[in-house]
This record gives sequence, structure tokens and C-alpha cells, in this order.
Amino acid sequence: MKQLTAVLAIALLMASCNQFDKTKSGMPYKIKKGGSTVLLKNGSYVVLNVEFKLGSKDSILNSTFGKIPASFRFDTAQLGKYNFTELLPKCAVGDVITFTLSIDTLKNLGAIPDYDKTFTKGGVIKGKVEILASFDSQTGVSGYMTKAYEAEKAKEIKELDAYAAAKGLKVQKTPNGVGVVIDNPGDLTNKADSGKEVSVLYKGYTEDGKVFDGNMDKPGAEPFKVVLGERKVIPGWDEGLRLFAKGAKGKILIPAMLGYGERGGGPIKPYSNLIFDIAVLDVATPAPAAVPAPGSLKMNPMIHGHK
Repeated sequence: MKQLTAVLAIALLMASCNQFDKTKSGMPYKIKKGGSTVLLKNGSYVVLNVEFKLGSKDSILNSTFGKIPASFRFDTAQLGKYNFTELLPKCAVGDVITFTLSIDTLKNLGAIPDYDKTFTKGGVIKGKVEILASFDSQTGVSGYMTKAYEAEKAKEIKELDAYAAAKGLKVQKTPNGVGVVIDNPGDLTNKADSGKEVSVLYKGYTEDGKVFDGNMDKPGAEPFKVVLGERKVIPGWDEGLRLFAKGAKGKILIPAMLGYGERGGGPIKPYSNLIFDIAVLDVATPAPAAVPAPGSLKMNPMIHGHK
């Protein structure tokens, strides 16, 4: 009888440990304390990892774990409803929050427009937040994030080094870590550099070989023209093309942080390292920009991409 009582007591203890509390908006949550008793200060800059998984299969919708964390200024006057920010006043650095979001509730709140194949009626999203650091100033958080960025880029460069080794590629590096393979050096008396307009045929693909863009395999396609140094292409292109000359052919291997980074773009997923096959048709001095007629000036958005 005593043994049965002990087993029941353990079962009740485990059940109570697995119970979720609820926020005022009804979001179930648990907070695993990390040891610090110093709660986050209003106005501080908070760095954290966030992860969202979908349904019973735990397929990841989005995650910063193992990548670049998120950061923002903690303002108690602007806490969200039915999300983890409701809980931040209860938290300290080192704490881990787990929570569950009802897709039905998110739809009712207007957080998702409608049900679809991903967000199904009756479904749930499981969330996890780990609070990594807190700073009193923008300078502190900027320093932390810069280190996180460099660590991520270093990891990506190692991945591309492994890719190059597996493919038997002879790679030279720019100071910032872009890899360049020169198969045909071209006319070394006419090299690409800042201020030069470079006319390029290219094909872009990810490490698994999936092509996402290019004009190289399109007969009669116009070359893509870029003036180096104008910051109208991704940084990896601007850096890598400087090692090419007129008539040169080769590849550019770009770490994700010098490409489309943590956000991705179009068919390019976040944190995708990119490879470009390159053929430089010409390197020339661009024609002077035409002086616009009075009253015709318009603001043009800067294009951060290779299109």
C-alpha cells in the first residue's frame, strides 16, 4: 500500500510539473528559470532565441536557435497579446519559455488571414524562447549581435570550404570570406574594380544544386550589368566580381550572410549559401549618368539583390 501511495505521489508531481499556466489572453505557457533573479528591465535591449513548430509533427516554421538570435528593445507599454512578449516582465536572462498557440485563436485575432494547408482549423503552434542577454544600451546589444553575425558567417564559410573540397574546386578568398574559382582568367589587363561596369552571364544555385536564377543558359539573353561599388547587388557579388577580368569564367561561393542572410529572398531560403557560375563578357567604364530635366527627379529604391 505504501509503495502504491509513493507511485501515485510521483505521478501527481510529474503531472503538476507538466501543467501550463495561462496568460491574461489565454496563451498556455511554462517558464523554466535559468538561475538569475534579476528580471528584465523596462527599456533594456533583449537578445533571445525564438522557435515555432507546427502541430504534432513538430515541423519547424521558424527558428533562430543555432543561428543569429533576435534582438529588440523591451517596452512594457507595448507588450503583445497572445504571444510570448506578455511573459517578459516575469523573466530574467537564462530563462526558457515554452508556450502553445491555437491557430483558431490566431485567426480570430487576425494574426493569420485564413486557414490553409499550413494553418489548419484546430491546429496548434508550439513555441520556445530562450533569453540570452540583456543590455542597457544600443551599443551593448550591437556588439553582441556583431559577434553572432561573425560566428554565423564563419560557420557558413566552413560549409562552403567543405563544398569546394568535395567538388575539387581550387578557391581563393576575398578578405571577407567570399570564395572565388577562376577557370579562365581572361584579359588580366582589364580587371573589374570599383566604378567599373561589369557585364555578366551567370547561373545561381544553392549547395544542393537547385538553380534559383540566371541568364547563362538562355540563348540570346542580355548580360546582367552592374557597376561595382554602388551597392546594388548582394555583398558577395560585389566582392567576388573584383577578382574577375574581361573574358574570365569561374564561380563565386557566397556565405549566406553576404547573400540574402537570415531573411532569404524569393526562392532563396533563409541562411542559404549561394554558388554562382560566372562568365564576364565585358569590363568597361560606365557612361556618365544623364542629367535629369528640372522637375523630373524621382526617388528610386536601392535594390539589394542581383536582379
